[in-house]
Amino acid sequence: MIVGSVCMSHSPIMDRNRAAPDAEKRFWSAIDKAADYVAAADPDLVVVFHPDHVNGFFYKLLPPFCIGIEAESVGDFGTAAGKLDIPEARAWSCAEHVLKDGVDAAISYRMDVDHGAVQPIELLSTKHPMSRLIPIFVNCALAPRPTFARVRALGEAVGRWAAACPERVLIIASGGMSHDPPIPSLATATPEVRKRLIEGGALPHAARTARQNNVMGEGPKLAAGQSKLLPLDTGWDRMLLDGFLAGDLSTLDGSDDDTITRTGGRGGHEVRCWFAALAALGPGYKADLLFYEPIPEWLTGMGI
Repeated sequence: MIVGSVCMSHSPIMDRNRAAPDAEKRFWSAIDKAADYVAAADPDLVVVFHPDHVNGFFYKLLPPFCIGIEAESVGDFGTAAGKLDIPEARAWSCAEHVLKDGVDAAISYRMDVDHGAVQPIELLSTKHPMSRLIPIFVNCALAPRPTFARVRALGEAVGRWAAACPERVLIIASGGMSHDPPIPSLATATPEVRKRLIEGGALPHAARTARQNNVMGEGPKLAAGQSKLLPLDTGWDRMLLDGFLAGDLSTLDGSDDDTITRTGGRGGHEVRCWFAALAALGPGYKADLLFYEPIPEWLTGMGI
């Protein structure tokens, strides 16, 4: 049975880049309330819809959706590294159900997940363990991305599976709202970056450090109005949140990916995970907004 859902933005630089003290206080208060909600829901299985930041999925093989049967956290940006506690039989059951329900999702016994999957799990599990989980990757970073209709179909299929589960299932969605992190494009990449986008593989320590420092360095620049990254778009975020609160999951059906990139930024595509999670709840769900503020130091419109 489904016992609830939490959809939330993630930001890998919140531990390194300090935001305005009042904004941080309001954010962490909302996280505390969300952790209380998780504890009250008392889940014994968590499904997390998550994006990837070109750490686990590459153009060598890029599915629109992938269900992790076995997976490891790469431990980027200070998140915990190591093998995830995925109940293999339940993950396989989920994958079989989704396929029979008409959604062509891949499976993986060697899924690598980054902060997009594990940061919300770590933040929300302070009062109730959320270690037993099934990660479901939604391709948000690299074109071509799945349509919102197919994202909803995935969520609905997972929801029907979860509703019939004997476990108490909590649905998590992890993703931005508006944000424009420096994600490379295959069309404009240097030969070295192009090879990385296609072939993938583990980053050497020096390369990962440089990559993370580059992202962290953009936070103060964005806050000071000195970054070349797209500014956070509060109006776009509010439009989405109003739709989510009203149960309207069609708000981006008229937007192509180029439009989303120009408004919500390159990271704005991650809201696909929210659409999947809320679709899993089915029509008539009720939702509360615990927090929303644009926090440029964290490069993200932060919503819960």
